Amino acid sequence: MNRKDTWLAILVTTIWGGNFVAIKLGLDGMPPMLLAALRYAFTALPAIFFFRKPAVEWRYTIAYGLTIGFGQFACLFYAMAIGMPAGLASIILQAQAFFTALFAAAILKEPIKARQMTGFLVAAVGLYFIGGVGKSTASSVPLFPLVLTLMAAAFWGISNIIVRAASHRTAARGEKLDMLSMVAWSSLVPPVPLLVLGAMMGTTGAMVTAIANFKLVALVSLCYLAYCGTIFGSSRWSSLLSKYPAGKVAPFSLVTPVAGLFLAMAVLGERLSAAQWLGSAIILLGLMICNFGIDPVRRLVGASTAD
Repeated sequence: MNRKDTWLAILVTTIWGGNFVAIKLGLDGMPPMLLAALRYAFTALPAIFFFRKPAVEWRYTIAYGLTIGFGQFACLFYAMAIGMPAGLASIILQAQAFFTALFAAAILKEPIKARQMTGFLVAAVGLYFIGGVGKSTASSVPLFPLVLTLMAAAFWGISNIIVRAASHRTAARGEKLDMLSMVAWSSLVPPVPLLVLGAMMGTTGAMVTAIANFKLVALVSLCYLAYCGTIFGSSRWSSLLSKYPAGKVAPFSLVTPVAGLFLAMAVLGERLSAAQWLGSAIILLGLMICNFGIDPVRRLVGASTAD
């Protein structure tokens, strides 16, 4: 990749890391389901006027919207509303890579590679440390928000399988699935079920109050999530994938959890315990092994040691 595109990849993945800070700020005074619903409304309303409907049956678009939008963000936003730190959320959500491999094996009959299983086991050790090493301490993450964040990662993994199925469907007709179009039109799906879920959770009054007393920080958060994180980020990432092999672009995705962790420290003042730092590092190591295998990780560590 040339220097300009390298910096663009770093910018996009850093913006995605900032999504977690934006979510946390937006949740100040706004119920999680309302924030999630508005995030997709903000994305859909301008985007569908610029992108054609995806060249695939509606059931794929709806299923993608329900998993990536409703399932993932209902779990993630609620988890962050009840105690999941933004920085740790950015790390734990990357477990989607492992869930994708597991679901691909179960549904698409794709074999699980040895490096994927090794990475999964390594990351599981990291989760053990992040969870407080089995102890109820002031620095430990409450179990329910941790489980919800893992559920969000699982929904993300399912959405990846839906995209693969949709891609195969369009390829069989000699066409190519436009992911920007898929993102734009699937954004029409989550708002209504998210608002219904919010009402079922008894937050109708809080949602009405939040709308009546709309805060500037909520508007900034929504604009960041919709326009920076989704429209700009997804479009630039897709352009990079169309220009370079996936193997050259994909490694930059590891910038997202690192950026999320440090931006949460800088903006929100979040601090991790020693065990959580160790757990985060172990999870990132597991992700590297899952994506690239053990040998590239050894070479990277060896190069760092040599320096």
